[in-house]
Amino acid sequence: MTDSPDYTAASAGTDRGLTLVRPAALQKRQREPEIFFDRHELDAILSVYGRMVADGEWRDYAMGGFKDVAVFSVFRRASEMPLYRIEKRPKLARKQGAYAVVAATGLILKRGHDLRQVLKIFDKRALRLVDA
Repeated sequence: MTDSPDYTAASAGTDRGLTLVRPAALQKRQREPEIFFDRHELDAILSVYGRMVADGEWRDYAMGGFKDVAVFSVFRRASEMPLYRIEKRPKLARKQGAYAVVAATGLILKRGHDLRQVLKIFDKRALRLVDA
């Protein structure tokens, strides 16, 4: 053991009297709060997702919360890249809008302040095939 203030000792709780030494910096470090979707936002996203799964367009999704963005990714198959990403960036709330739908190419399809309005891009009328 060391008398350095950078290390603290904690008993391992065994009958042998073993002592576990951990750096104090690891014990005191607090995680930065992550951005994530709230319940109402998830309800709106999952209702669109359910409709698209029922139509056979989408098959899988992934969610992630990070320190500056929350992401809901949509996949056609689990082994592929996401078709779309629905992002929430609170830092852009007063500027362009906190919500965005991003295509697989990185193109921002729609951005806005209201999630339900942004998700209207997935309406059937907006995703029509055009004959070449």
